Amino acid sequence: MIRMYVAAIFLLLSQWALAQNRIEGEIKDADNGMSLPGANVFIEEVEKGTVSDREGKFILDGLDRDNFTLRITFVGYQTLRLTVPAPTNEPLIVQLEPATLSTEEFIVTGTRASATTPTTFQLIDKTALAKDNLGQDLPMLLNYTPSMVTHSDAGAGVGYTGLRIRGTDQTRINVTVNGIPLNDAESHGVFWVNMPDFASSVENIQIQRGVGTSTNGAATFGASLNIQTDNKREEAYAETDHSFGSFNTRKHTVKAGSGLINDKWAVDARLSRISSDGYIDRAFSDLKSYFVSGGYFGEDHVFKVNVFSGSEQTYQAWNGVPENLLESNRTYNGYTYENETDNYQQDHYQFIYAGNWGSHLKANFALHYTQGQGYYEQFRPDDNLPDNYGIAPISIGNELINSTDIIRRRWLDNDFYGAVFSLQYVSDDGKLDAILGGGANRYDGDHFGEIIWMGIAGDTDIRDRYYDNVAIKDDRNLYLKATYEVRDRLYLFGDLQWRNIHYRFDGINNDLRDISGSQDYGFFNPKLGLSYETGAGKTLYASYAVANREPVRRDFTDSPLTEIPRPEKLNNLEAGLRVNRSAYQYSANLYYMGYQDQLVLTGQLNDVGAYIRENVGSSYRVGIELDAAVKLAPRWTLGGNIALSRNKIDSFTEYNDVYDENWGFAGQESTTFSDTDIAFSPGLVGSAILDFRPLKNMEISLLNKYVGRQYLDNTQKEDRSLDPFWTTDLRMSYVWSPGWVKELAFSLKVNNVFNELYEPNGYTFSYFVPAESNNGRELVTENFYYPMAGTNVMGGVSIRF
Repeated sequence: MIRMYVAAIFLLLSQWALAQNRIEGEIKDADNGMSLPGANVFIEEVEKGTVSDREGKFILDGLDRDNFTLRITFVGYQTLRLTVPAPTNEPLIVQLEPATLSTEEFIVTGTRASATTPTTFQLIDKTALAKDNLGQDLPMLLNYTPSMVTHSDAGAGVGYTGLRIRGTDQTRINVTVNGIPLNDAESHGVFWVNMPDFASSVENIQIQRGVGTSTNGAATFGASLNIQTDNKREEAYAETDHSFGSFNTRKHTVKAGSGLINDKWAVDARLSRISSDGYIDRAFSDLKSYFVSGGYFGEDHVFKVNVFSGSEQTYQAWNGVPENLLESNRTYNGYTYENETDNYQQDHYQFIYAGNWGSHLKANFALHYTQGQGYYEQFRPDDNLPDNYGIAPISIGNELINSTDIIRRRWLDNDFYGAVFSLQYVSDDGKLDAILGGGANRYDGDHFGEIIWMGIAGDTDIRDRYYDNVAIKDDRNLYLKATYEVRDRLYLFGDLQWRNIHYRFDGINNDLRDISGSQDYGFFNPKLGLSYETGAGKTLYASYAVANREPVRRDFTDSPLTEIPRPEKLNNLEAGLRVNRSAYQYSANLYYMGYQDQLVLTGQLNDVGAYIRENVGSSYRVGIELDAAVKLAPRWTLGGNIALSRNKIDSFTEYNDVYDENWGFAGQESTTFSDTDIAFSPGLVGSAILDFRPLKNMEISLLNKYVGRQYLDNTQKEDRSLDPFWTTDLRMSYVWSPGWVKELAFSLKVNNVFNELYEPNGYTFSYFVPAESNNGRELVTENFYYPMAGTNVMGGVSIRF
């Protein structure tokens, strides 16, 4: 009811709206007069835009001012800014000058979908990211995109955060930065905590749902995020951003750039610090980062160097909150040792070249190196020495001591380096656009554990390593993708990728097992599709794609080496419609994702008692996604999306531990389930955003998000699930140009306005214990949750010079 009242108040304010004005025109090539379809037209004062249609024409209506600055961009052409009146007396004729090089956008072209690519994608630009960039990690800034579910261990969106798209977790989502792989080579995960405030250095992000187009690095097994960092700016600038809010959360950012020097050189830099106490007890975060970019921008060649780094210290909140404490103590943290922290630093180095090699060929090459080093520290009370550390019992007098308190550190010291490239050929008539690309990368990781303190010291020294192993992984891929206009407005797309992996490891794992071994994989991933553009700003598309994925590190280290799981395979069908008009835009798509040998946790144990993942024969995801935005009135915009899906495993076998009357381990018992929901895959995810501009430089937004029930495992039992939730955020911003600085921007974000108590993430396990009834035993299920904060506030100010 409260939500209804708030929505009604917003709608009543629409009486402030003024009469509509209109701008229309046509965009052409300045050299030959040819129309340019698909050019971006953007009004800088009101952040409203559109795309030119098949004839290069555009219309912008619902305007509430008399004069506007248009920014017009098109790949391969120089950006044009011009001031125009509204309404226009007659259609504008806008002529764009060809650029000798497709600027920095070409750096990411090889791994991105274009307007004619028959796959499902969305582009998020820096303007959209900046609206919510008050200190939370990048996943939280993408929370309102289609099929997205985000979560945070500390409950406030700072520190360890994650995302799922279509129920697919981060280990199955490919992420690249400027076409360079970001996923960890072994776990396939992306640890956003190592990249604090990275959003402040992002130009745009393309999210492809489904398999998408070929990319570099980890397999795209449900979605991909292709990130492009900041482009150069034409003019020198400086800006500083400061945010403050609940849980003592603070963000301080300083950015500056030289602009173009002698029309060829530019340097940009950012320095950031973020800290938060977290919503969960003691779950603090102390994050630091920097980003430096410099380059040469010639007429035909661009050379660019990016260096960026992130360091983090976070207090661990990994264990979650037990179900029995969820109502009485939602902020509970079982860790109490003062230095139970995760400490890590990751440094990235990128050398990038993009060049125009004649009238038909463009090239992009990049060398990269990432160095990461860090540990997490743990206090372990009364820990078993022989079983967990290979330490013989300590003899004191006549007593043999098998266990004592221990403080340990588990380290990861890794290097990731390699090269990626793409070559693009465009025919004279523009009908054929082909890209040959790929890369070769190596990961070299050292995993080891140290004992730094013992309550009772035996024959050990500080920093003795109780396990030590090294992993080396080589990942090579080559792809050829092409789009051909087979007839007017009908495009045929093909994409062939070959990927080869050699993975070897040597040494003792943290469970004291020798895990030495190696594995080789070779994958062929074809993709084929059609797209058709109508003359009314519509694109219809359909595609079929195949992806193959190797097991992750834990599948090798936890499973007996003779029983390594099989690779996973995904067959993906996508079909949809995209419509882009000046007053509204929408997209609709259907998808089917059929898995073979998907790897899931079943409760099965290995020979030393660790839980392992196993292949399930057949599973699938099928769904529909709708995404739309409409201009309700000159000052009102309504946007939103909804995803409906069915996510099923044909047959799933669960294993539960069994304990005897003396509470000794007595084996496991299996139960088979049929046609059950895949874990963490809600059947309904939706969002709605209402934007209102009461003043020229002021925006008020009401943001709503709904996520349906998620099951914690694959048994589809409601007592092992996350309840559905609906959250509402309120966002306000105001921009002021006082004259003594270029711009002052004020922002306020009230998260979870209605204090919804919800948990988007968790885990579960079950076991049988002795009981007087039920044939002498009882199934006990323990659920753990990661609660999100109730109502909390963040405010910020940005000063731009």
